Amino acid sequence: MKKTLSIIALSIIGLGLVSCKKENQQAATGAEVANITDSTAGATNLAPTNPAAAPVSAETAAAAPVSNQPLTSVALSENSFDFGKIKKGDKVEHIYEITNTGKNPLVISEVKPGCGCTAPDFTKEPILPGKKGKITLHFDSSSFDGNVQKYADVFANVDKTPIKLTFTANIQP
Repeated sequence: MKKTLSIIALSIIGLGLVSCKKENQQAATGAEVANITDSTAGATNLAPTNPAAAPVSAETAAAAPVSNQPLTSVALSENSFDFGKIKKGDKVEHIYEITNTGKNPLVISEVKPGCGCTAPDFTKEPILPGKKGKITLHFDSSSFDGNVQKYADVFANVDKTPIKLTFTANIQP
């Protein structure tokens, strides 16, 4: 049993390490990059009929952060951004503004990028009702060519979490 769990854990880690390269290959061939989280949305709430046969993914293995804060509502200035054409190796960033439109303080507990090429920064202190916070996504284009699409999941004390932020870029040699 321990050996099986070790193999599963190593497989998950290995998948995470190659995900950037796989997305890069798909982008280089012009293939559309699939949005992994959309295909597994809600899957963690379903009980498989045969647990041994249930697929294990990095997303179902790592539990989403749960907030114990009262729920609030938010508005985003935008949830997707296009960097346009950038040179391979450029390090770019974009700031997404998030406004607390609810009655309780907004607490962003975590921002999980879909790839190691994307690093997040975000407002750590509670965002009071009517106030704005920021989520910055930093992207390193060194490992990519052509069109790419990346995302980050924002976990906060809102009804529909995670909030998905996306960006695209056309990386030129």
